[in-house]
Amino acid sequence: MHPERKRRLWIVVGSIVALSLGITLVLYAMRQNINYFYTPTQIWSGEAPKERTVNTGGMVVNGSVKRDPESLKVQFVLTDTDKDVTVFYEGILPDLFREGQGIIAIGKITPDNTVQATQILAKHDENYMAPEVKDAIEQAEKRAREKNAAGAGG
Repeated sequence: MHPERKRRLWIVVGSIVALSLGITLVLYAMRQNINYFYTPTQIWSGEAPKERTVNTGGMVVNGSVKRDPESLKVQFVLTDTDKDVTVFYEGILPDLFREGQGIIAIGKITPDNTVQATQILAKHDENYMAPEVKDAIEQAEKRAREKNAAGAGG
C-alpha cells in the first residue's frame, strides 16, 4: 500500500474511533439524566424502578392535600382513576397547584410505593393537561369500563 493511502486510512480509522467514543460518552451521560414517566397504576404494578428519579403524573385527589403548618412539607394523593399514589413534597408548590388538577411530580419511588418528590409541575391553563397524564387517565378509564362491562355480562 502506498504510504499516502496508508496515512489517510489511519486518519479515517482514528476519526471513526474518536467519533464513536464521543457519541458513547454523550449517550452514557444522557442516560443518567433521563426521567421516565410512570402512572400510579404502573407504580403499583411494579413497572416503575424504585429509588430512581422518575416523573409521576395524575390528578390531585380532592380533599387529599395535607400541609404541615410549621414547615413547607405537603402530602397529597395522585390518581389516574384506577390506582392512587401518595406524594410527599417539601417546598413551595406552584401557584397553579390545586386539588382536582393534573400535575407531574418528579422524584423517587420509595419501597412502599409512595413518591418523594423534589419538584412539582402544574398545568399552565384551564385546557392543558400533560399528554402523558391525559393518556394515563384515558387508559385507566378504558380499563375500568372494560372491567365493568365484563362484570355486568357475567
